[in-house]
Amino acid sequence: MNNEIHAVTGAFGYSGKYIARRLLDRKKSVITFTNSPNRENEFNRAIKAFPYCFDDPKKLEESLRGVTVLYNTYWVRFNHTTFRHSTAVDNLLILIAAAKAAGVRRIVHISITNPSRESHLEYFSGKALVEEALINSGVSYCILRPTVLFGKEDILINNIAWAVRKFPVIGVFGDGAYKLQPIFVDDLAEIAVNKGEERTNEILDAIGPETYTYRCLVRRISRVLGLKRLIVATPPVIAYMVGMITGWLVGDIMVTREEIEGLMENLLYTKSAPLAKTKLSHWLRENKNVLGKKYASELGRRKDLVSSYENIV
Repeated sequence: MNNEIHAVTGAFGYSGKYIARRLLDRKKSVITFTNSPNRENEFNRAIKAFPYCFDDPKKLEESLRGVTVLYNTYWVRFNHTTFRHSTAVDNLLILIAAAKAAGVRRIVHISITNPSRESHLEYFSGKALVEEALINSGVSYCILRPTVLFGKEDILINNIAWAVRKFPVIGVFGDGAYKLQPIFVDDLAEIAVNKGEERTNEILDAIGPETYTYRCLVRRISRVLGLKRLIVATPPVIAYMVGMITGWLVGDIMVTREEIEGLMENLLYTKSAPLAKTKLSHWLRENKNVLGKKYASELGRRKDLVSSYENIV
């Protein structure tokens, strides 16, 4: 029904923007919850923005009243002095409870492949805790578990390309044989919006149609950019130190120990059938003239609450 209200967390950000765009294309009424209501966006006031108000659950509940479907993309990539996984978990438990109290009928939640409460990696254990709370909430749900997203505003793929453009030698963590299955962000958005129309409770791995080892991914990006680069196996601790120094030079955290461990433990790989259709190899060729030209800063996006993501370096 076109008079339904759909709420998206982070519609002025990355994946949330693509979900919001898909919903508007279907003539849905859309609101968003955001920490950056003044961020440059493409929606020309078509989307009303509300603050998260995690510190005021009643106010959050009131903002959710009348919402039929909530699409959640809220999370933090790593622990920092101003944001932490544990805080993100607490905030999402508040959001789920507020959505239930407000009468939201369906929650489509973006998680991660291979979450586990027993994981020593807080990213994956935190995601598992949120999934468990949603499953036990009594609200109809679909949990989508993507691996790495790629798209115009992406960080990981873009910054690999940036490094390939900048450096003649590229180190991979260990042997680089661990796998990942990147999914196009707009494919994920289409899946999410389709699942928002349903009411069956389900958990789905949301992966792309191509599987890469990390070494092969770096090699593919190098070839698409037309650059010959020496790709060398590097002890993870050394690769982390290089990433830390590079991050310091660009004013960002380029990679964390947890991210390296998650990659090397194959947590961004699953044996499920792909749900998405867009191939990373095709997308790389189509975007080779702009890919990696600018560094994409995670911290920059969190500090600059006005500029659009693609303009933050």
